[in-house]
Amino acid sequence: MPRENEDLAGALQRFELLLREGAYYEAHEVLEEAWHPLRRRRDPRRNLAKGLINAAIAFEHLRRAKPRSRELALRTIAAYDRYRPLCTGEIELHDAFLRCCETAERIRVELEI
Repeated sequence: MPRENEDLAGALQRFELLLREGAYYEAHEVLEEAWHPLRRRRDPRRNLAKGLINAAIAFEHLRRAKPRSRELALRTIAAYDRYRPLCTGEIELHDAFLRCCETAERIRVELEI
């Protein structure tokens, strides 16, 4: 598990950087790769990671500005909203998850979603 934590910590760091750069699709890809082992093990961090992945997808929908982008983004951001409260001090890698959530919240305000 230590190696997996390193991988997840690195993915969270990269995810946050990509979000700040506006590379939402790439951010989603980076975190999704680290999320797969969490999902298979039913790790308690899996839903929080999935919520962050969904936030990045919602931002990407808006960036693409297609006819149904806002509708799709609103539907997708709902998963982030559902899982955001899981970012508590008890969760492993809390600080990294918190930085990602804070960055997602700033972007959300900017995009008005």
